[in-house]
Amino acid sequence: MAAPFTAGDVCTRIVTIAEPAMSVTDAARLMREHHVGCLVVVREAPFGRLPVGMLTDRDIVTAIVAQEADVRTLRVEDVMSNRLVCAREEDSVPDVLGLMRRKGVRRVPVTGQQGELLGLVTLDDLLEIVAEQMQAIVAAVSTEQKRERLLRT
Repeated sequence: MAAPFTAGDVCTRIVTIAEPAMSVTDAARLMREHHVGCLVVVREAPFGRLPVGMLTDRDIVTAIVAQEADVRTLRVEDVMSNRLVCAREEDSVPDVLGLMRRKGVRRVPVTGQQGELLGLVTLDDLLEIVAEQMQAIVAAVSTEQKRERLLRT
């Protein structure tokens, strides 16, 4: 039996990032340019980029637009979610799904041994994997039914 998929296996390795001091306007522009709904907020470290927060399009809407705040004065660190939930590279897909469910998040940065950013796993990524596995199960059941019909005729 094959080893289960890990967060490192399924994460997107190209992640759009922001720095805490970046303006929210520049961050929103990055989201638009890269067609993403979130940015991983990082601080530079000697061994890589450390994730310190997440900024989502929803954060911008609820914290700025809905509050009628002056977007020109706000930085990413003013709006980002700093209660960051991360997965380790070696965490299994079921463990990552459980983490997302418990913490109520749809996206988790994937980190390496020193906490450095390696990638990003989204609920959409995991849904795609689970759907593929379900299709494989359906195909196995269907094949077994065909085999049985051939043996019985």
